[in-house]
Amino acid sequence: MNTAEFSSLPIKPALLENIKSIGYNHLTPIQAESLPPILEGKDVIAQAKTGSGKTACFGIGLLSRLEVNRFSVQGMVVCPTRELADQVCKEIRKLARFTQNIKVLALCGGVPFGPQADSLEHGVHIVVGTPGRLQEHLRKRSLRLNQLKILVLDEADRMLDMGFEEAVSDVISYAPTHRQTLLFSATFADPIRELSKKFQYKPVTVSVEERHQDIAIEQRFFQIEKGRRTNALGYLLAFYRPESTVIFCNTKKDCHAIANELDSSGFSVQALHGDLEQNDRDQVLVRFANKSCSILVATDVAARGLDIKELQAVINYELPWDPEVYVHRIGRTGRAGKKGFALSLCTQQELTRVKAIEDYQNGPVKWDEVAPFQMAGEHRLDPPMITLWIGGGRKDKVRPGDILGALTGDDGIAGTQVGKIDIFDHHAYVAIKRDSVNSALTCLRNGKIKGRSFTVRKSQWR
Repeated sequence: MNTAEFSSLPIKPALLENIKSIGYNHLTPIQAESLPPILEGKDVIAQAKTGSGKTACFGIGLLSRLEVNRFSVQGMVVCPTRELADQVCKEIRKLARFTQNIKVLALCGGVPFGPQADSLEHGVHIVVGTPGRLQEHLRKRSLRLNQLKILVLDEADRMLDMGFEEAVSDVISYAPTHRQTLLFSATFADPIRELSKKFQYKPVTVSVEERHQDIAIEQRFFQIEKGRRTNALGYLLAFYRPESTVIFCNTKKDCHAIANELDSSGFSVQALHGDLEQNDRDQVLVRFANKSCSILVATDVAARGLDIKELQAVINYELPWDPEVYVHRIGRTGRAGKKGFALSLCTQQELTRVKAIEDYQNGPVKWDEVAPFQMAGEHRLDPPMITLWIGGGRKDKVRPGDILGALTGDDGIAGTQVGKIDIFDHHAYVAIKRDSVNSALTCLRNGKIKGRSFTVRKSQWR
């Protein structure tokens, strides 16, 4: 158990006193690892989830560097949603109570622009905002970053999921080169590491979750009779009920057949194989990645480059001949500190493939049994999201922030109900939580995006 205290760190006495008065005594693991380099002025990339104490990390870092008598923007936090920006603002204000003069301002869409510009005119120390509204203030020069000392990207993976990479890059282009940059993300996927390379200088990497996690992938093998493979597959899906599953097949023919049979049995499923046109492939990947489709049936070739966060299960409909391919397949689950299942079906004739996997992994595999199962009937587990298709894209100057703003403005839905946003040249997709989809459709059909009306419909293609 971590027993380090805030008093062990070089924090200003008044700030330290306030931290104690709030009731913060012992450092959380992420605070213990990341606060020392933050206070030394180093760039930090930290793997941290909501509730880990990360806001206090960068909040203390921001407040430690402030020159209170200088009324210019010295700290900026970029957040994916208005709700998160509001939470961050409240936390920083709570930490800043040790002096009455620190001004913290939220800059988010969905509220009038004018009063925000007036507040900036009167002098602000720290701004917390969403990418689209920050861009707007920077372009209109109501926000200036020439005195910025610390830049924070909070929930960077969510910002990339929502399609904000371009907007974030644009915002950062206004900041001075010599600054401290802190990046917090729940995952360290390749796009996050690329973002870090682009905007950070020799960052200290902090990954508390990775260091303490148990073996994340639970492997199970099921021996079945020839001809019972699809029934066994249905049993595994109905028994484990994963929210997101990739089923690997060795042939395109199997890929089609399995997807069709699962679909007719009420499962939410799509097929991914080499014969798909690029537009169809894009739509399949968009709907699976944004959690509006639960099952992807794929061949190894078609799944190359597939990087889905929080994939709960990988099922081998048939084992590959090469044990390296098996390891590569199952490595797509059990990421970001989450547990994953790797479930494999095999017949008596395929036991040599299992032996090759055991040799490759230096240990025996675990066997389990499947119960008799009828594919007919309702086994549906509805995906948590539904995708909306919007008939405007990059060429129409539509940005993720425009779509988010149209959805969360006056009488709109909460930002927490909005998932991944994907922008293409002539259209866009946005994932909405299932119970808010009708409200979202009403918002977009009755309102405007970028001052224009676009066709909006549910994307239900398989």
